[in-house]
Amino acid sequence: MAHGHKSDEKIVYVGDSRVIKKTEEQRLIPRDYSAYPGKSEAFIPNFLLKEWMVGVVVLVGMLVLVMSDPAPLGYPADPKNTAFIPMPDWYFLFMYQLLKYPYTSGSYVVLGAVVVPGLLFGGLLLAPFLDTGKERRFYRRPIASSLMILSLVACTYLTYTSWSHYQVELKEKNIIPEHIKREEELQANKGKAASGAAKTTTKKAAAIVAADDPGAKVFAKATCLACHGAQLKGMPASGVPALLGVGDTHTKDDILGIIKNGKGNMPAMYKPNIDKGLTDADIDQLADWLSKQKTQ
Repeated sequence: MAHGHKSDEKIVYVGDSRVIKKTEEQRLIPRDYSAYPGKSEAFIPNFLLKEWMVGVVVLVGMLVLVMSDPAPLGYPADPKNTAFIPMPDWYFLFMYQLLKYPYTSGSYVVLGAVVVPGLLFGGLLLAPFLDTGKERRFYRRPIASSLMILSLVACTYLTYTSWSHYQVELKEKNIIPEHIKREEELQANKGKAASGAAKTTTKKAAAIVAADDPGAKVFAKATCLACHGAQLKGMPASGVPALLGVGDTHTKDDILGIIKNGKGNMPAMYKPNIDKGLTDADIDQLADWLSKQKTQ
């Protein structure tokens, strides 16, 4: 019999069967699946096209967020900074917290780093093959639903606990996270730049003094070059000051003191320079040359 109740449908009888004879135009029209149980549709191209469009919208949304609020950059890595507290991205906080427990760290680190994640992700990959029941209501699937709820609760608890411990550590050690400190410095620098715009326009541009001095050759070998740059311009956006004109505010002794004892976010750089092959005489020449960097 015919699928519909249209009066213009033409039925051709072939033996005992009744087959609807379709015209060429009718064959090009996609089949209407709404009369079938579940009101499904053709996977290709209908369902696939809709899923692709949803994926495009989500991807565009992520790109807009990334461009509107880029990830902040921290200070140059300092392996000697023992106060720094490393933290993974938020979606790995649960694993980070799991590895803090005694039964998943130390002698059991393989259990926490390989076995537990392997079981979790392996179970997720095998779920479609192990759970082949046709029932889709979660309360009719107690085992699968219980495991999923348990996983969600565990991940939520471990993530919250990890972040809470991190906040407590920051308060105990009186540490301001680098991205917050960097943002505050950027805002402060913007304020200074706006208030001193008139002065900077009339002030003579600083240039390297005594470029052929022996101290300049020492500077090219020293660790200072990595952060302050060959042109002594530094990285103000990252909190690294320029050395152009440093002689206006610092004497040779002041600069030697900073090299040996550090200042602000800059650690002591005397020993790293000695380890790099410089001598005390070289460092003395370096400090003397830097003290000559004046704007006047």
